[in-house]
Amino acid sequence: MTRLRAALLALFPKTPEWEASQPQPGTGSAAGTGLAGQPALYAAVQMAAVFVGIFVLLLRLAGVPAWEGLYAEDQGVFLPDAIAHPWHLLVPYGGYEEFVPRLVGQLVSYLPLADAAVPFAVAGAGVAALCALFIYHALGGWIGSPWLRVLAGAALILLPLAPIEIADCTVGCPWYLMAALFFGLLWRPRGWAGMTAAALIAFAASSSELLALVYAPLVLLRVIALPRWRENAVTIGWLAGLLVQVPVVLESYAQHTQRLGSRAGPLQALRFYFHNVALRAFGWRVSLIVVRIAGLNGATVIVCVVLAVLFGWILVTGSRQVRVFAALALIMGFVEAVFAATVVPYVIRQHFADNFEGGSRYSIVPIMAVTAAGVVALDAYLRRQGFAERRDKVALIRQSPWAVIAVTVLACALAVGWLPDFRYITEHNYWGHWQPRAERLLDACKHSTSGEVTTWAWGHSRINLPCSGLHK
Repeated sequence: MTRLRAALLALFPKTPEWEASQPQPGTGSAAGTGLAGQPALYAAVQMAAVFVGIFVLLLRLAGVPAWEGLYAEDQGVFLPDAIAHPWHLLVPYGGYEEFVPRLVGQLVSYLPLADAAVPFAVAGAGVAALCALFIYHALGGWIGSPWLRVLAGAALILLPLAPIEIADCTVGCPWYLMAALFFGLLWRPRGWAGMTAAALIAFAASSSELLALVYAPLVLLRVIALPRWRENAVTIGWLAGLLVQVPVVLESYAQHTQRLGSRAGPLQALRFYFHNVALRAFGWRVSLIVVRIAGLNGATVIVCVVLAVLFGWILVTGSRQVRVFAALALIMGFVEAVFAATVVPYVIRQHFADNFEGGSRYSIVPIMAVTAAGVVALDAYLRRQGFAERRDKVALIRQSPWAVIAVTVLACALAVGWLPDFRYITEHNYWGHWQPRAERLLDACKHSTSGEVTTWAWGHSRINLPCSGLHK
């Protein structure tokens, strides 16, 4: 067991002293220099980064602005359920619990109905921005360059597929949490702030998306390698979220609304991985162009060859730590996508269009993991070449020029997908503007004799809303 534990520690590198969650200024050590040694300034910079991330995400939806439309279940499940049944948060939908979206829907239900689109959009973008900041910290043990960790966090904000299903809505925010959870399970925070953040991310992810179960093998490896309670705040959060899921999943079985029904075959699931994940790794628009040139299967082969070359280079030339991270990123991304495709076959069979791809949310974690693997490999290369930053000069303005050049080159490469996919029309626009719909509901209440109004809900059903719960 001792040998196994020692081998597994490569999966969970320690966060460097200078990147501690609670820096101690004035100690004369690296932890007390630069931004990390000035807690107030460091916190202000991080808050500013979160607000910038929210602003950037809100701009990504073309057509109907994100703050004027309610998307999918936000409009058809979480808001009407919150109005009709206040604080009934542990309710199955699709066979499991979606705690964070339901909590947001409940809080929004107390605000003016006509303005509900704004807090839903801001909440969705806010969760994503906080997850990006979390990833910046969680990669501290893997990536020495703050510049490169900023780039890894930005990759979550600028994910090419995000506007299709998950950007600026609460129904999609669990997938940002799922991506953050992957990195959180590899993180060893030094302070209580980091441990608390990891536990909260893990709880939010696993209580809102049952597919967090796919991380069970990684959780087990963490417990074996790091048996101390102090090292397992993220594990406790993950388990707590799944405990919330248990009664809800059992209730769905009692109601015969469980998620597991028909399942996709192995070939269908593999096809989903290669066509919906690997093919989209370099960007949505880029993949569409390659498909038009070489066809769907030809384009997939081309992109897979490029990925194979890149990861072959990483596995052959990288350090042991880099190889471990790259292998884990590929394996976990593959398992998550294939498992999702297997248990939710009706989603992956949805129609394909230039502005929509069924199940694109299941591609988020594997694509983010692949991107992070490239960043980890570049950082390790810089350190091997002696271009790593001096640890006694943590401030971003004092970084090695080679690190700045490397970040710039990698950012330009990633921008091939990020720029054309920053803003485009998606199925979000199908839902139109929310305010006219809200005004019709409020007007209907004026003429209601029962004190209720009946409106559309998800799944071609209807729901009765009490007029007392519709705020002007």
